[in-house]
Amino acid sequence: MNNSVYYENYPASTLVLSVGTTLALYASGIIVMRKAGWIWSLLYFAYILVLEIKLLRSSCRNCFYYGKICAFVRGKLCSLFFKPGNPQNFTENKVTWVKILPDLLVSLVPVLTGILLILIDFDWILLAIILLILFLTTAGNGYIRGRLACRYCKQKEIGCPAMGFFSPNKTQAGKGFANSV
Repeated sequence: MNNSVYYENYPASTLVLSVGTTLALYASGIIVMRKAGWIWSLLYFAYILVLEIKLLRSSCRNCFYYGKICAFVRGKLCSLFFKPGNPQNFTENKVTWVKILPDLLVSLVPVLTGILLILIDFDWILLAIILLILFLTTAGNGYIRGRLACRYCKQKEIGCPAMGFFSPNKTQAGKGFANSV
């Protein structure tokens, strides 16, 4: 399926939801980790920062949206800190469970930490934050990626390894997708 409708720059409404969801997820994780201690919240924040820098350096600088406003604002942000890369590198990147594990840990670590803290000393607010993290990670990100981001992404047409990883049964234009299945 070749999606001929794509955004050159995403609309503000998409940015508000995607960035808001990401920031809410990160803030919720920091709050949970803070309950475990200041050092844990600082380490968690540093971990998020390292992941974001790595994403900008390794993927965003090679993306079609480099210097543009992608669904997550990272294309524009990346152009402020890094020189453009090679778009071929984006399409040749293979997504695996091992490669996405660090991203999954952004949600998993505070959820598991929160559960442990609740078992030690039950707290309704902490439970609500854990449920919020789970909601943002699953339904929130699913909606944003499925309905607002990937659906209108030009990089998907050029080649997106994530599409091949998460939707291996769908036919997708772009040689990067074909190479990743």
